[in-house]
Amino acid sequence: MAMDRKPRSSRQTKQLLAVLATDAVRWRHGYEISQQTGLKSGTLYPQLIRLSDQGYLEARWAEPEREGRPARHEYRLTDAGAALAREQAYTEIEQPEKAMKGVVLA
Repeated sequence: MAMDRKPRSSRQTKQLLAVLATDAVRWRHGYEISQQTGLKSGTLYPQLIRLSDQGYLEARWAEPEREGRPARHEYRLTDAGAALAREQAYTEIEQPEKAMKGVVLA
């Protein structure tokens, strides 16, 4: 798990990290993360794989909750991932003009 470069700071990546950082030690499956972020599977799963490959997420297979259901992948932040989430949240606070870009105030 190489952390040779930080993930791009796209809106979706920041959103994903922010949701996972709310309880960094809890394992979550992709569907739950999708529901919390509003990200579609075609956006979410490539990000989860990339962040996991870069060492920012842990991933594991979880046994099904009910018989006859498939096993599912679960994810949670590593210490490095939690630090990245805090760093990105701090950057948003320190650069409010970027966070407000495109917002029209009445």
